[in-house]
Parts: sequence; C-alpha cells; structure tokens
Amino acid sequence: MPPWVAYVAPMATFMLITTLEGLWPEAYPWLYGVKVIVVSTLLGVLARPWQDVRPGGKVTVTAIAVGLIVFAEWILLDQWIPYPPLGQRVGYNPFVSLTGWILPVFLAFRFYGLVVMVPIMEEIFWRSFLLRYLSVPEFQKIPIGTFTWGAFAISCVLFGLLHSEWLVAIICAVIYTILLKVTKSLYACMIAHSTTNLALGIYILTNSAWQYW
Repeated sequence: MPPWVAYVAPMATFMLITTLEGLWPEAYPWLYGVKVIVVSTLLGVLARPWQDVRPGGKVTVTAIAVGLIVFAEWILLDQWIPYPPLGQRVGYNPFVSLTGWILPVFLAFRFYGLVVMVPIMEEIFWRSFLLRYLSVPEFQKIPIGTFTWGAFAISCVLFGLLHSEWLVAIICAVIYTILLKVTKSLYACMIAHSTTNLALGIYILTNSAWQYW
C-alpha cells in the first residue's frame, strides 16, 4: 500500500460521508454516527501516520493558548467581517429533533468527533501529509514542520475552501501551520485544534449557534 493512503483515506472518507449528510439532512445524526465509527476505525487500522505524533508536555500550554486564540478569531472575525460563505453547514439542532437516550448519545458522538477525531484526522492530513507532499512528493523524506512557503499558501487556502467560513478558516490554517513551524510538533497542532473545537462546541451549545455545527 502506498504510504500516502494512510494519511488520505480517513479524510477522504470523512468528506464523502459529510457530503451525504448535506444531501440527506434528515438522516444527519445517524450518518454522523456512522462517520465517527468508520473514520475512527480507519485512523486506528491505518497506523503509519501515528509515528509523526510525538507527545510533549513543553508545547501543551502553548498549543492550548493558540487553540483559544483561533477560537476567538473564528467567532469574532466571522461576525465582524461580512463575507459570502461557501455553501452552508447542516446547522443541526439536536434538541429539536432528538429525544430520550438518543440525544445524549448523539451529543457524545458529536463532541468526540469534534474534539478528538477531527483534530487528529485533519492534522494528519493537512499538516503531516499535504504540507510536506506539496513541498516534496516523497514527503516522508522531510521532517514534520519542514515545508516550502508555496506549500504553506496552497494548503492554507485549500483548508479554507473546505469550510463554509472560508476566511476565518484560512486564518486558522495559517496560525496552526506557524505553530507547526515553530514547535516542529504535530502533537501541538492536534492539541491546539482540539482546544479550538472544544471551545467552539461549548459556544454552539450555550448560544444555540447551530450554524457552526
């Protein structure tokens, strides 16, 4: 199996099922559950990228601070700067559609996906694979945090274009990539990304801001 498959397959699967969610919004909670199970399984089975993740306590505090900064820019700039979104999120409100035991189960799956699965999956794809691949096709020959500025620009723009809030998403990608450049740590990017998403999830629930869901 080519080495890039382990980096790309979880992300490609995630995007495919996300597309189905948009086409079939009434089945969103069930499709999201399937997405979490399938993508998490792929992340576990295709273990090659995990060699790029080296946990380190020294970068954790910095990563959390960066994650909170990204959360603030995502919410504040998205509200302050008028710009046309790219498409539209499902914007699913589970408190309207779900009752009984299904509601807490869905919320558990949703927060696991938001705070754990997505940060791991996206950092493996964007900042471990694509950033290096765009720099050198034999991407595993260069260390994490090494990239060309052309790869930096392309990956940040592509990251933004896959989000409805493309402007703040591009800024988010720039900040995460600079964090990677400074720390040489994919783990730091995962912690920052997880912090951003956790804060965003709490904001969504407390403000009924389902447009960010």
